[in-house]
Amino acid sequence: MKPIRQPNSVCHVVIATPEGLFFILKTFPLCATTRSSRISRTSSRLVHWPLDHCPAKRTPGLPRINKPILIFPTMEKSKDVEAGKGPSSIPHWRLVFDQGLVTDEVMNWKYAGSGTDEDPYVVNWIDNDPRNPMLFSKVKKWFLTALVAIATLAVAFVSSAYSGGIREILAEFGASQEVGILGVSLFVLGFAIGPLLWAPLSEIFGRQVLFVTTYGGLTAFNAGAAGSNSMATLIVLRFFAGAIGSSPLTNAGGVIADMFSAQERGLAMTLFAAAPFMGPVLGPIVGGFVGQTVGWRWVEGVMAIFTGVLWIIGSLLIPETYPPVLLRKRAAKMSKMTGKVYRSKGDVDQGPTTFGKVFSTSLLRPWVLLFREPIVFLLSIYMAIIYGTLYMLFAAFPIVYQQGRGWSQGIGGLAFLGVAVGMLMAVAYSVWDNKRYVKVSTENQGFAPPEARLPPCILGGICLPIGLFWFAWTNSPSIHFMASIAAGVPFGFGMVLVFLGIMNYLIDAYTIFAASVLAANSVLRSLFGAAFPLFTSQMYDNLGIHWASTIPAFLALLCVPMPFLFYKFGPKIRENCKYAKQSMEFMRNMQKQMAGGESKEDEEKEEQEAFDYSYESESHGDAETPKFEEIKTGNDSQGLGGARLSRTSTYEHSPYDIDRVNTRESFTKPRSRASSLRRGA
Repeated sequence: MKPIRQPNSVCHVVIATPEGLFFILKTFPLCATTRSSRISRTSSRLVHWPLDHCPAKRTPGLPRINKPILIFPTMEKSKDVEAGKGPSSIPHWRLVFDQGLVTDEVMNWKYAGSGTDEDPYVVNWIDNDPRNPMLFSKVKKWFLTALVAIATLAVAFVSSAYSGGIREILAEFGASQEVGILGVSLFVLGFAIGPLLWAPLSEIFGRQVLFVTTYGGLTAFNAGAAGSNSMATLIVLRFFAGAIGSSPLTNAGGVIADMFSAQERGLAMTLFAAAPFMGPVLGPIVGGFVGQTVGWRWVEGVMAIFTGVLWIIGSLLIPETYPPVLLRKRAAKMSKMTGKVYRSKGDVDQGPTTFGKVFSTSLLRPWVLLFREPIVFLLSIYMAIIYGTLYMLFAAFPIVYQQGRGWSQGIGGLAFLGVAVGMLMAVAYSVWDNKRYVKVSTENQGFAPPEARLPPCILGGICLPIGLFWFAWTNSPSIHFMASIAAGVPFGFGMVLVFLGIMNYLIDAYTIFAASVLAANSVLRSLFGAAFPLFTSQMYDNLGIHWASTIPAFLALLCVPMPFLFYKFGPKIRENCKYAKQSMEFMRNMQKQMAGGESKEDEEKEEQEAFDYSYESESHGDAETPKFEEIKTGNDSQGLGGARLSRTSTYEHSPYDIDRVNTRESFTKPRSRASSLRRGA
């Protein structure tokens, strides 16, 4: 590429404060010869002036910084750039109801292409784009995070609150205990089926549409269950409520990933992760008191009211956040407004999204990974056993506390408070432990090994059998009830740590296949969660409350070595697993490109290579060579917008979305994330 001379450019001499604000101290014409695609590197080689020798007066009140002042070249010819200027403000209602938002700045932006079918305008985020979820204010990001977390908690709450009215349900319909517990099992079975549908559909329609439709369906089925006139009707409606209402279990995490970069979303994801665990624990407490006072129909009614209120609030306040859908809608709107041809960046790079493409990936690849990758299979079995044990408690606690001790339904539900306390302690511990992980990541130049995620999992794995054995041999009516309820603390603590540790390990070990791995994991654990409650009553009748409670404790004990095994031998195991090895090679290649070891000749190359793993890999033999694909710089005249690998790059693709064929979009610069998203790679 020939150098581009920019005689009309200007340079800004700026100073950065610790608060992240930039103040312009001097603006002067610049006649520099730079390569636009390397402008971010070239800028570091331009003139540096120490603060004491700055030709302009220092702004009063600014802290004294003993570092060279940064100089940023721009394409503006005369006027200064406003320091700290953020996205233009638009009303929140437009974010919610206008997915294809087009402002004057968007319309007048210079896009790559010529506007024809052969060479369409390529639509990507512009500078300070008000519709870019990554540029939402922190207040808005955390408000939406809290909203989707509560929506997820409500779904998990509905799964178990039903158990608070089982006694009245059995009395009214004359059903057996096993048939009554089907209302819980079939709801959880819906968790196994629903996500396989909602994840690919979000690729096509976005997250907002799915939330409005599925949450409305969840509310309708809950209301229908309240009016059921037979046991069969009730359990069928419960199944559909679980299948349709399960969309937040996948899409809510995607909303958070849309708004926070990979380096920023750790805390948000940790706090959000408490929702699927706290919901099932709160369900029996609320359901028990409602069931004993106003009957089981009002248990279903309270569920319908709860989800209905959240449905209305979410429909009015949660905007679409999925960038491919937003850019696709914007491109279609601009094409209609101008008569020119606009295409979104994703559609240009990967082709239009079709039902066949996304469903073939979401329905096939999870099973391939589950049964061909020992890492995925073993750790998914571990999580499934713990998840099944949690739902087994919804049938076991009524036997231990209501039948054994004569407690009422409401008081019996309070036995879950011990588990809830342990879960909250685990969330607090995870926030604290994140400092350790950040330190490890820094020591490895931002590439902490996946095994760095496992120390909390090891601790949690030890706590799980302790809590279960504790409960098994202290749940007799002759022993004070606080002894067995307190056993829920180590169980809840260990369960959350094991879940978070394993999920983060799988995401890091299978970066480019993370979505399929999580889908496989979700399906298997939901199947266990549906099955365990079905045999709980017979197991307790035949074995007694002590030995029946000991069985899941032994299962948890058998799984204790797993985190130790992967922590010690994880790299060797991943080297011998087909898909884990491909992910390792992808990350190694990415790390090499960021290591700063490029020669001068390499820096002058116009294109770089990144791994591109095709969907075709599932249908070939064992020996496969990853495909390579060029990373394009886009419109070179856009200068800073050209996305290049830097030493601070990270893999940004959301683990909650369909795995990408083309992974090059995940190379971004965290410190200038907004800039890399604005104009495209």
